[in-house]
Amino acid sequence: MLTRRIFLGTLAFSAAVVTGCTTDTDPARSANLPDAAGLLAESASAVRDIRSAHFTMSVTGSIPGISVQTAEGDLTREGGPAGGAKGTVKLTLAGQLIDGEFVLVDDSLYLKGPTGTFQRYPSSLTAEYYDPSAILDPDRGFAKVLTNITDAKTEAREKVDGTPAYKITGRADKDAVGNIVPGVESEVDITVWLDEDGRHLPIRALVTFPKPDGADAPTVDVVVSELDKPVTVTPPA
Repeated sequence: MLTRRIFLGTLAFSAAVVTGCTTDTDPARSANLPDAAGLLAESASAVRDIRSAHFTMSVTGSIPGISVQTAEGDLTREGGPAGGAKGTVKLTLAGQLIDGEFVLVDDSLYLKGPTGTFQRYPSSLTAEYYDPSAILDPDRGFAKVLTNITDAKTEAREKVDGTPAYKITGRADKDAVGNIVPGVESEVDITVWLDEDGRHLPIRALVTFPKPDGADAPTVDVVVSELDKPVTVTPPA
């Protein structure tokens, strides 16, 4: 079953090495860093007002509950009770790797594979799985994650795709990130990069799952940009 959870649940924070994203540490400026708690509080307050965003997301390793490998698109809290989203996605479904386009709007999922037209999945098949407004929802989404990071520490000043940012590391539990990262069953390591200027809005987030025996630790990585740019999501023709 293709559901909102398959797509948006893994898009949110889920957003690994993200194509086109570069992060450069600035040792000369990584002294006298501001307190992590204050930065996170400011960022959480600011992101509650964000109505739309562009995201790029990637998953490395095997994480139960996450079928998406990469995704890119736009999210909005406007339009309908749950807002909407549109973009491209690569996921494994029934053992097959699928590249496609998706549109989520009015409680319906529209999916288009490499060929053919969009297929609609009615809300009766999707409503019980994932509410896309969770991504930007002020009570369940990014803002909740930022206010529930424990053992937070400002590690460095870095540039993410050329944007100066504060790198903050910490821990987060299922209650903090479970709405936007399926598969979280215990505490996970989390790193966030907050814009150094202005309201310290989030730029990038990396969730690292516990390391399986004999394997690298799975990660889910998201880069967000173009916050509050105009985004319109409508059902495909």
